[in-house]
Amino acid sequence: MSHLQEEATCPVCLEYFTEPVILECGHNFCRACIRQCWEGSDTGASCPQCRETVLQRNLRPNRQLANMVKIAKRLSLQAAKGRGADGVCEEHLEALKLFCEEDQTPICVICRDSRAHRTHTVVPIQEAAQEYKEKVQSQLKTLKEEREKLPSPIFIQKQTQTERQKIVSEFQQLRQFLKEQERLLLAQLEKLDEKIVRIQNENVSKLSKQISHLSELISELEGKCQKPANEFLQVRQGETEVLIPWVLKG
Repeated sequence: MSHLQEEATCPVCLEYFTEPVILECGHNFCRACIRQCWEGSDTGASCPQCRETVLQRNLRPNRQLANMVKIAKRLSLQAAKGRGADGVCEEHLEALKLFCEEDQTPICVICRDSRAHRTHTVVPIQEAAQEYKEKVQSQLKTLKEEREKLPSPIFIQKQTQTERQKIVSEFQQLRQFLKEQERLLLAQLEKLDEKIVRIQNENVSKLSKQISHLSELISELEGKCQKPANEFLQVRQGETEVLIPWVLKG
């Protein structure tokens, strides 16, 4: 197991490979680690392990190594659990003795020195557990006090029954009021319909009379227009004046 872990560890960050890539010389590194080593280099790149010059920065993914890293992690975790070490770091297989306050997670001593937690505030896990236990106990006390202020279920049941009866009674009164309003409004609407029909009939009668009168005048004027010129000119001016009622009042 130790040899397997060694083969699955990056020589730069000393942690399990992440996105392992292989160089022309055959050495493997994390993709981020080798890029960081070559960052800002104006000369030819070289392998951080054997110092062999790399003519081309051709980073080829090493998928076989990536699969081996997954297997190594799984086997190491199973071995740690088999020894009864429940609080074990899955990455480094060390006891989780510390607590990162920024990430709110237990970590091991190797995690503390890694780039991920190097600048974070770290405290012993027992100290963090005691602090959070006090907070939980304080919240628990508050919840118990709030529970004591609440009424009993029997009181709530009686109060609910009373409110239900009150709502039913108010709804019945409201329904009776709405029925009465509906009856009154329907009666008013019926009277309004009768008035509208009466007015329409009166207007239709007046309009019919006016149309009939205009038809007579039109017929009379058409007849006069058919007369010869000498007879047409002898027609008195007053006879050709026609009053057309454009506005109907009713």
